[in-house]
Amino acid sequence: MNPVRILVDSTADVTPAVAKRISIVPMTIHFGEEEFIDGVTIDRAAFYEKLVTGDVLPTTSQATPFIFEEHFRQAVDRGEDVVAITLSSLLSGTYQSAVIAAEEFPGRVHVVDSKSVAIGSAILAEHALSLVDEGLSAGEIAERLSAEREHIHIVALLDTLEYLKRGGRISKTVAVAGGLLSIKPAICLDGGEVKLAGTARGFKQGTQLLHQKITAYGGMDLSRPFLLGCTGQGEELLEKFAAESSTLWDGRPAASQLISGVVGTHVGPGAIAVAFFSPGR
Repeated sequence: MNPVRILVDSTADVTPAVAKRISIVPMTIHFGEEEFIDGVTIDRAAFYEKLVTGDVLPTTSQATPFIFEEHFRQAVDRGEDVVAITLSSLLSGTYQSAVIAAEEFPGRVHVVDSKSVAIGSAILAEHALSLVDEGLSAGEIAERLSAEREHIHIVALLDTLEYLKRGGRISKTVAVAGGLLSIKPAICLDGGEVKLAGTARGFKQGTQLLHQKITAYGGMDLSRPFLLGCTGQGEELLEKFAAESSTLWDGRPAASQLISGVVGTHVGPGAIAVAFFSPGR
């Protein structure tokens, strides 16, 4: 059996420990005429600096079949089989790009639609590495991930729904409902789609809303990875949320990540989030 290479696109907010063991296919961010390769020619801190201080709203481009094929070929030439995990196919054409590229390597490359994004894709990739360590083949890992992704949830508290509306990720009607009275909207990502989970007046109510949503999912399966995340200017809020919510994960150390610029383009600054597996196999 060939060794297995786990690969993700750059919207997956993997921790440094996970990043050392996988391959990452970068996506592209545009600020007007300026083009940046996510995580290569612009890091996350620099992205949020430009987002907050600049006059031009960024746009993003999906990874192409060509760049996926390059990464797949490098792995296959090393004698590795590949499990490629992409962000939700309902949010981007990146999954389809990976599928097209994988056709050049029948039986060697397996593409998994995470039906998630950001820290949600990241915990699926971390779980994939645990399956590699168990000695499963690439095909077996892809099959397990395709089943277990159904238990991944992201709940997030945003500063505004304006960025999601501009990017077409939610309808104008939902954006207006979430923006009334300057309240903070909470969203969830289930089945690959972004949904409005509720609204709250202030951070304290927002935290309570996130707790209620996590409880409604049956809580967090702490036998599998979980991860906290925030967009730029959300670091202090995330620290506060972690301190007030540690009972949700039994006081265990909670890793956190600054969310990628590609996702930050659509979410905006000042957001906090948690990704986790709910109980069930």
